[in-house]
Amino acid sequence: MSGVKKSEEKPTMLCRVEEISMKTLIVYYSYSHGNTKKIAEALRKATGADIERIETVKKYGPYEETVEVGQTEVQKGYCPPLRPMGKDIAGYDVIALGSPTWWYTMAPAMRTFVTTHDFTGKKMIFFTTHGGWPGSAIKHFKNFTHADEVLGTMEVRFDPYGGDEQITPEKDVDAWISMMKKKVRG
Repeated sequence: MSGVKKSEEKPTMLCRVEEISMKTLIVYYSYSHGNTKKIAEALRKATGADIERIETVKKYGPYEETVEVGQTEVQKGYCPPLRPMGKDIAGYDVIALGSPTWWYTMAPAMRTFVTTHDFTGKKMIFFTTHGGWPGSAIKHFKNFTHADEVLGTMEVRFDPYGGDEQITPEKDVDAWISMMKKKVRG
């Protein structure tokens, strides 16, 4: 053994690389057919994240009525009161926010959430669902949260008439979710 006695051999050190995982919370608002909930649940399943659904104090009515009410709320910048959540974002490294697009931006319930929480130091993920025009919801997410680091964004198109038929190919959504999983779980 090239001049080294057996008793002088250095022990071999084995290193185990542990998966580095960031504590992640998905916060979403979903209305009508649960399209945003569908994406939030798929992201939760892949990442192992905790999840919270935003609920307004006063429920919205039927779809057609809510389209009109939602337009007025968006135009006025109205922030409806929310029911208390069980999770505190302070205990998380990554916050994923999901909202349907209402009149080219996030739903008013999500606007309430992002304007009443401090996202300083958080890594962010944003996703929206829409019926044909995503508008500026992702840009508004970035502006309202003052996000320093965005791990990823996704705009998922569904039926333009408020239905639950997903138009964005499932393979595209799956690829994005897989990418988000790698970023939060290492």
